[in-house]
Amino acid sequence: MNWQPSASIDTLRTRAHLLAKIRDFFNARSAYEVDVPVLGARAVTDLHIDSVEARCNGGSYFLQSSPEYFMKRLLAAGSGDIYCLGKAFRDGEAGGRHNPEFTLLEWYRLGWDDHRLMDEVAELVGALYPEPLAIQKASYGELFYEHIGIDPHRGELSQLQTVAAQVAGCDAFNEPRATCLDLIFSLLVEPNLPDGLVLVYDYPECQAALARIAEDENGRRVARRFEAFLHRMELANGYWELVDAQEQTQRFEWDCEQRQTAGKKVVQADTKLLAALQSGLPECAGVALGVDRLLMAVLSKNNIGEVLPFSFDRL
Repeated sequence: MNWQPSASIDTLRTRAHLLAKIRDFFNARSAYEVDVPVLGARAVTDLHIDSVEARCNGGSYFLQSSPEYFMKRLLAAGSGDIYCLGKAFRDGEAGGRHNPEFTLLEWYRLGWDDHRLMDEVAELVGALYPEPLAIQKASYGELFYEHIGIDPHRGELSQLQTVAAQVAGCDAFNEPRATCLDLIFSLLVEPNLPDGLVLVYDYPECQAALARIAEDENGRRVARRFEAFLHRMELANGYWELVDAQEQTQRFEWDCEQRQTAGKKVVQADTKLLAALQSGLPECAGVALGVDRLLMAVLSKNNIGEVLPFSFDRL
């Protein structure tokens, strides 16, 4: 019986040091830590995220896939700049870069937009990484066109379905635009990103999730969302946050239709989050960063289990 931890004791000491440095970073920048529940009455409706269900006190609850909804309720209540460093859970995600239980750093800045928050992500990662990092910003459309030769914002769905089917080796001809783009970007663009930290911004409108929509310099409607990739590994996902309760309600309803079409369990939208938005979420930008993946990059580890005290297969 293998009872031992999956990470070495030296790695766990480095992990503790990293967590302390993250807290020092935010304590020096006037953001305070909040400790929100990991057990919630509702879960995200996102087609590609499945939450872990739990029974408690005779009721059905969900282990939260991120602290976002609770943090936004705090923001709407007047919390000011906050961060959360804790556990999150996603069902069906286990592998070299995934563990169903993982450590997530999420923070929100009032009055900031996505570009100002990207700069702070670069400052944080640069402060934690042991060597100087090359940092690059690029728009999603620019990268996609450079590698695929199709405008992801205006290209025909049939074109995207054809490319997605070729690269993924599956029948993608009934897949929606967002799924095709996700397949193509993850299989053809991400593996060809340069070394260092790459901040990709202005995602397609269909992948907005909880980000606001705006026009880019070419008049295309884009989501003010960004992702950070460290040595080609997805590290963080951030938004200039949508504060319109009505639009967010419509997106949740669309998510539920997508889940039903895909044969997945339909999740009821979080009405308390929507009530918080209705009461007035302040203008803000927020981002979630995978701490385990950051430690993998810092220590040049190839498997997430090497940086966790106990990976899923050691439970």
